[in-house]
Amino acid sequence: MSSPQRALVLIDVQQEYFGGPLEVRYPPHTESLPRIAQAIDAAGAAGIPVAAIQHSSGEGAPVFDPSRPGFELHPEVARRSTDRWKRVVKRYGSVYAGTDVAAWLRGQGVDTVTLVGYMTNNCVLASAVEGEGLGFATEVLSDATGAVDLANEAGFAGAEAVHTTLMTLLASNLAAVAPTDAWTEALAARRPLAKGDLVGSATAGARRASRA
Repeated sequence: MSSPQRALVLIDVQQEYFGGPLEVRYPPHTESLPRIAQAIDAAGAAGIPVAAIQHSSGEGAPVFDPSRPGFELHPEVARRSTDRWKRVVKRYGSVYAGTDVAAWLRGQGVDTVTLVGYMTNNCVLASAVEGEGLGFATEVLSDATGAVDLANEAGFAGAEAVHTTLMTLLASNLAAVAPTDAWTEALAARRPLAKGDLVGSATAGARRASRA
């Protein structure tokens, strides 16, 4: 098995997610932010490309207004930034939609994209889904991402349930899902993370449901 050619993509690690209505709840950002920092440091040590993405809803928007503090990268990320990083502002959920991120990754010889940041239930999910169609293998670091509580006309789902469900869904087909410690070990060893599959996940799910 060939060694993965990785890039680390930081999705929207912006101040908007550390307070207010979009504050990340699970894993709490007090836990996920240090794991994001750990991934950045490991990427720097390994010399792999890093892209920092920021979401903009346009000036005057209630959130992600580029003229307001909530748009800025969290200081723990900003102070690690270097001139070698790819910096991108996006308008859609996926990091690929309406950006040159896919072309940049291909130019770097990348075949495996590691996603960290926010939110699990929006931009992480959207990026993993689009990445499949673009031909990139995707890795998602489960403890370096996070979700919010959700309630609407369809129902309510707490942040822990949202995050856990989506990590399980991603691991069933769309991505290799692992904690940051496991990823840093795989990065240093230049080996891929183990990836599940839909049939295996469905079979294990049916077996577990039958015991409930």
